[in-house]
Amino acid sequence: MLSTTNARAVDGDSIFQRLSFSSAILILLVLIGILISLIDGGWQALSEFGPGFVFSNEWDPVGSQFGAASAIYGTLVSSLIAIVIAIPAGLGTAIFLAELAPRWISKPVGMAIELLAAVPSIIYGMWGLFVFAPWFSEGFQFWALENLVGLPVIGAWFDGPPIGIGLLTAGLILSFMILPIITALTRDALQTIPNVVREAAYGVGATPFEVITRVLLPSIRNAAVGAGILGLGRALGETMAVAFVIGGANRIETSLFMPASSISSTIAQQFNEATNEMHISALISLGLVLFVLTFLVMGVARLLLKK
Repeated sequence: MLSTTNARAVDGDSIFQRLSFSSAILILLVLIGILISLIDGGWQALSEFGPGFVFSNEWDPVGSQFGAASAIYGTLVSSLIAIVIAIPAGLGTAIFLAELAPRWISKPVGMAIELLAAVPSIIYGMWGLFVFAPWFSEGFQFWALENLVGLPVIGAWFDGPPIGIGLLTAGLILSFMILPIITALTRDALQTIPNVVREAAYGVGATPFEVITRVLLPSIRNAAVGAGILGLGRALGETMAVAFVIGGANRIETSLFMPASSISSTIAQQFNEATNEMHISALISLGLVLFVLTFLVMGVARLLLKK
């Protein structure tokens, strides 16, 4: 009887291992299939323009001249703005909810943050276009034109028309979108730390600030970086919210107030209107660039996390 039970356990373990291995291989095959399909669909544009496709700033569907530089620039800058804003805000909010706020505040606010993470991106885009952009134009942009334009270095970032939409608006909307993800994951990581760790730190005379900065945050460093990576991944690939507020201009401008474009928003706005094969191939090539760019950014983040 015992040998029969052991045999069944071995068979179950073997089946489980094979299913797990098959699932991992399936994911790898899907990624390879997506990569091959993007290369095949974009080969006409890649062979026509070569490496210049990545570095060229010209995007002219009428003249069949295409370059991805402006879209890459818009994607990277808007994502950078989002991360710079969302990581400190998300980390601070998570610390407040997990360590400082009373339960009657932290629980409902935590639930609200989790609900915000589930809001569809198009809702953020509509809110950004019809509510946030007019307020941003009449409020911050006019103030920045009067007070920040004359400053060295950063003054050129705010020297543009106060129309509400643009690269900075897109970055701000993205920060609102990824903030709930970073906050929720960091808060959950803090809540997994045993209370005995906090009690030991307080027992040796540490202040709340020292407990948080020297004990708790180092303990969840990997989790916090992972939350930032997930937020960055969503910011890089976000489509509809960015398409609403970025402006759709295929050019590189120093001013963050100027309309711009991103890879995903360009594909979403132009794919249905693409009529010739070169235009379609260029849009698919943009998808390939975004695919590779996301992998590179995630790879660099993983290396930093490993160190």
